[in-house]
Amino acid sequence: MTNGNLALVVENDPSDGPGRLGDWLRSGGLELQVVRPHAGEPLPENLDGYAALVVLGGEQEAFPDAAGERASPWFDQLDGLLRKAVRYKIPTLGVCLGAQLLANAHGGTVERSTKGPEIGVKLVARRDVADQDPIFAAVPFAPDVFQWHVDEIVELPLNSTLLAASTNYPIQGYRLGPNAWGLQFHIECDLPMFAQWAMEGVHVLGELGIDPIELLEQAEAALDDIEEVWKPFAERFAAVALGRTPPAGEGGLRSLPLIGPR
Repeated sequence: MTNGNLALVVENDPSDGPGRLGDWLRSGGLELQVVRPHAGEPLPENLDGYAALVVLGGEQEAFPDAAGERASPWFDQLDGLLRKAVRYKIPTLGVCLGAQLLANAHGGTVERSTKGPEIGVKLVARRDVADQDPIFAAVPFAPDVFQWHVDEIVELPLNSTLLAASTNYPIQGYRLGPNAWGLQFHIECDLPMFAQWAMEGVHVLGELGIDPIELLEQAEAALDDIEEVWKPFAERFAAVALGRTPPAGEGGLRSLPLIGPR
């Protein structure tokens, strides 16, 4: 069902494009076809011809409202693509909303977080079970990430493995089946993207007592550290999509336990 090096990238929100993640996937050997359903571009009916599926973030809720309506009209079709990707073992990466949609499409539970929004440069803890994961194995103990979300995954689908966690928002990274991954956090952001979010969410920052200037200074300071960890991560995902197992030292499996129960 897969073919070549073409990855389908679904952009759910004009403020959250592929960004640096897109650059890193290309450096890993993938060609990207970015589809923007928010701008009226149609999603494909199936994933024939694609080596990978990447679903990006957005302000929408992944779960239906009280009336059963979805936040965006293409979400039902996107659910179908996510199910097909997992069924046919097409390597898949969901980022923030994308991770929530991946979980929701497979029977997980996504809700408005009771802890409030999580925003800023944060640490996530890599669990030791990630030693056996082809793309998480080389992620360090507590890497920096960008966070900006108000919803969270509270229950993973069956056949999922929790790979990264944090204290207040326990589900930060997971794998569903053999080769679909979800990240609650953002690795795609460059500084202009994060600055746009801060400008559009200035009222939320005010409610949380977060100074926008300090937030952007922290984001700028973290850019290099985030690239150091997550560029190789994206390149390892690309290697899996291209049918290449990342070699030892570049994301190969390790046995050193780090954190969390197996």
